[in-house]
Amino acid sequence: MSFTRIDGFQVSGVSTCVPPRAIDNSDCGTDYGVDEVRKVIAMAGVRYRHVVQPGVTSADLSFEAAERLLESLGWSRESISGLIFVTQTPDYFLPSSSCLLHKWLGLSDQCAAFDVGLGCSGYPYGLYLAGTMLKAGGHRRILMLHGETPSRLTSPDDHATTLLFGDVGSATAIEMCDTSLNPAFFCLQSDGQGYDTLILPGGGFRDRSPSDPRDLFVRMDGAAVFNFTIQRVPPMIRDTLAFADLAVEDIDWYLFHQSNRFIMKHLAKKCGLPEQCVPFVLDRFGNSGGASVALAFTQGIPETGRKDCRAMTIGYGVGLSWGAGIVQLGADAPLLHSIYTGTIGRA
Repeated sequence: MSFTRIDGFQVSGVSTCVPPRAIDNSDCGTDYGVDEVRKVIAMAGVRYRHVVQPGVTSADLSFEAAERLLESLGWSRESISGLIFVTQTPDYFLPSSSCLLHKWLGLSDQCAAFDVGLGCSGYPYGLYLAGTMLKAGGHRRILMLHGETPSRLTSPDDHATTLLFGDVGSATAIEMCDTSLNPAFFCLQSDGQGYDTLILPGGGFRDRSPSDPRDLFVRMDGAAVFNFTIQRVPPMIRDTLAFADLAVEDIDWYLFHQSNRFIMKHLAKKCGLPEQCVPFVLDRFGNSGGASVALAFTQGIPETGRKDCRAMTIGYGVGLSWGAGIVQLGADAPLLHSIYTGTIGRA
């Protein structure tokens, strides 16, 4: 296992942005069968999914989230020395979408910008990368954007995926604080043996133009993903707490990747996590990949629970990849949520 401690690490704010179009799964019985839809709502827990219109991307959603966060924080653009964009739904194969976002946000040419191609585990991995950049020196403030539009990857003929996935963009502000305070703890793991349990077979450079058009949509082995999750995630949670020398009750919020209600409740119960400390927002937004952890921040933590709290962020899935990060939320950190407008100006 990869364990890391980073001292003086602080999440100074989180912002999320979702498309205005919300699909009510209960209205989809004609297309997918009433029983199938009821099963998805009851077991998976997905009632509504926010999905993008054609032409709107993860970068678009994340840009608006970032603009609103920067305005709330009052950060100058020149003070940001790192921009990380975690996504598996980029605008282009090249250039990196982080360079587009760098331009749109009007950041300095002294700011490093790069993409990270992780999905469900991407949020804690992105926080870890931001923390290591800050700790290495030469950086003061990092923006970690995480956006996904998995609705664009699903086939309308595949009930197992279409009814589950929603879209979101997010921005998280990370900066160093007093190094004697706020240590962050990370555990990151991978198992490439399961690469094909959740895969988009075609369209990449392995097979640019697949003969089977279905290979241009995501394929998921639900049973394999379920087994992986219940076997791997509980030990990671326990091991991360042990590494940090913390007990379950020392964490204010356990912010899971919003994958599936049954799975999340199973994981929480197996790890002995208090139900009130595990926000559940899947019902309103669907499974939006790793960026759903940001939604758990902004939509799952009530106003009364935001003051100087400690959270464990938990991601798991495609790769196979999984990770956890225990981080401190700044005392005055804004947690913002908005609906995408497409009207915010770009540099």
